[in-house]
Amino acid sequence: MTNSMMIFILISALGAPSTKALPVGEMALLDGEMAFPVGEPDWGQAIEASLSTLVSHQESMEPAESRGKKQVQLREWPYEGVYREGGQIPPGYRVGGTAIVMRSLIEVPGLKKDSQRVGSVMRGLSFLLQESLRAPRMGSGFSGGYDVRDWGHIESLETILRMQELKVVPGKLKKPCHELVEKLISTLIENEIPGGGWNYSRRRQSGASSPASPFMTAPAVMALMRARDRGYKFDLAVIDRALDTLEAARLESGAFQYSTNPARVTGEGFEAVQGACARMAVSETALWLAGRADAKRVRSAVDAFLEHWEWLEKRRAQTGTHNPPYYIAPYYFFYAHTHAARALQALPEEDREPLRQRILARLWQVRGEDGSWNDRVFPRSSSYGTAMTILAFRAQESPLPKVMKPKILQPEETSKEVPAERKPSSGTAL
Repeated sequence: MTNSMMIFILISALGAPSTKALPVGEMALLDGEMAFPVGEPDWGQAIEASLSTLVSHQESMEPAESRGKKQVQLREWPYEGVYREGGQIPPGYRVGGTAIVMRSLIEVPGLKKDSQRVGSVMRGLSFLLQESLRAPRMGSGFSGGYDVRDWGHIESLETILRMQELKVVPGKLKKPCHELVEKLISTLIENEIPGGGWNYSRRRQSGASSPASPFMTAPAVMALMRARDRGYKFDLAVIDRALDTLEAARLESGAFQYSTNPARVTGEGFEAVQGACARMAVSETALWLAGRADAKRVRSAVDAFLEHWEWLEKRRAQTGTHNPPYYIAPYYFFYAHTHAARALQALPEEDREPLRQRILARLWQVRGEDGSWNDRVFPRSSSYGTAMTILAFRAQESPLPKVMKPKILQPEETSKEVPAERKPSSGTAL
């Protein structure tokens, strides 16, 4: 019996819920220019409505002729950005988007009592088991100068690990999920950039070195740390190498370079704090977990996100990708909120809730009239934005990986060279 057939049996009696969207109240001014819905935010009702909406938005992008008669059709939540492969949304976006929505569905309490949510998650799981490593586009390797497969691998890995931690993997699928985790880890190691880390944009020239992307490397590090914590065996040096690239990308201002290149620091555009404020918290959190950053650095990163939030808001749901002056792409918006919320776990307990409320207030003020959240011009990507908002809301109840002991650098390690940076083109955005 195939994994898809197992899941079909588990959920065949489940139906799809209706979409419930909440209206947004009138807008009032905050700090002169920023607006927010009048009245006390009802996050409980908003999350409940969002769960139903996400379940109802589950879809299938599989060609009709390839669908088996007994195969569940609606299994995915593709992320949609400007990048296409052969005119189609690439499989890395399909896997990554599905994994993120699934994670939001399992992080909210009451899953086991919600049959429609369970059914939706199980359909998504069948998709991840089947598509996360489907060759050639999701296997080992990198194609051309732009390839988002590892983004899908990272998000799939994190989601399966959280499902295991929350004990929501069905008994018959525990072995397939365990095997998928092992293969995802080995694939990420195989796809590692020489020198450490990961990037969805690389040089096209054969054998040319490429820099790591903190945007992608920091979440990968945390997913691999979670796998380590769950007892999966692999060479942990891959984590150290990735952390080295994050440290090398950190500037004196606290900003992180768009791509790691300490030999070419400008401190402007991408590298200004305004341009880096969306990736600072996730990078410092990954380093903090390894003993390479303290709580003050993490707090400074969260403060920078809040202080320069207006620049993220100016790019939310806009066309184009890396537009001046700070070259912030729209896809950084909810990414920044979710990882800033996760970063609060590194701070003293008394500091967490006030900062959490400030992050949630920012999210509430950009809630759409239909009750969803979206930072792209594509309606489909509201599933991603809504899921990331749920993950930000639930971040304090979703534990980070265990804190590692600090690494003591040997003298020869401090002079390690890092590959030179390639300036991103208009195609280097999700």
